[in-house]
Amino acid sequence: MSLHETFGQPLLTFPDAEKGPLSIRAKALVFVDPRSRQLRQELEQLAPRAISVLIRGETGSGKELLARHIHRASDRGGLFVSVNCGAISPTYADAELFGYAAGSYSGSASSRAGWFGSANGGTLYLDEIGDLPLPIQIKLLAALENHEVTRVGAHQPSPVDVRLVAATSIDLAQAVAAGKFHERLYHYLGEGQLELPALRERVGDILSLAEYFLGIYSQRLGLSVPLISEAAQHALEQHSWPGNTRELENVIHFALLVSTGDEILPEHLNLPSQSSALESIDRQVAQVVAQGTAAERTALKALLNQLSQAL
Repeated sequence: MSLHETFGQPLLTFPDAEKGPLSIRAKALVFVDPRSRQLRQELEQLAPRAISVLIRGETGSGKELLARHIHRASDRGGLFVSVNCGAISPTYADAELFGYAAGSYSGSASSRAGWFGSANGGTLYLDEIGDLPLPIQIKLLAALENHEVTRVGAHQPSPVDVRLVAATSIDLAQAVAAGKFHERLYHYLGEGQLELPALRERVGDILSLAEYFLGIYSQRLGLSVPLISEAAQHALEQHSWPGNTRELENVIHFALLVSTGDEILPEHLNLPSQSSALESIDRQVAQVVAQGTAAERTALKALLNQLSQAL
């Protein structure tokens, strides 16, 4: 890991990040905001422990990078293996995760270790673990508890030493209650949990990340690095960022391409104005209460007017 300076604050990056197929946003994370600094303290307490970790956070908030940081801070010598559970084939999920023996499938002359075997001695990161089919969840729990996997077509289990770091953007407790997630696996993951706040909840990180994205894209495109004007900085900090870090990266990339001077201005960010956002809310509320009483509509409009004045 290495630290760089962005807006005078430390920026966490990984020196070998350029070798992997990661997006720009998955290569750096800042811990500037007080909530982020608290998260880093919790992370560094969990990282050396030999327990599984569940990271909860919205889509696009940087969960995989947090998982990579856990792996680096754990000093495990094996690989960090990242798997998107939503992309695992339901038909071949066993083979993908746990591997298969030679001859198990037509044309498979050699054996494969699977994702579990590839992460032996290291960390297996399962993104959106709630997307795993229930039968595979049961086998995953058995592999974690017994420290062994049985490849498809094999007669004997193989020992494995894998640390699981999983991530989810949904409330797995609700999935358990609905019968869609294995309760014992949920409790197994419960010993080590981290909550990654949405970007709008760690405002102190926004400008540091924006500066990072601006520098990277300027370098890639061979452009001089413009300044982010004070007005643009204010607009960035005021935006709600429903798309989190992923959205911020796209906004900065766009602003760099359309800006004409040596400064990025608010209009280059192409963010919705507060007034247009309120108009959108007003339209949605009007649709929701279309069947309501006149008094209800009047009360809601008064509330929106108060919100508009407050902003």
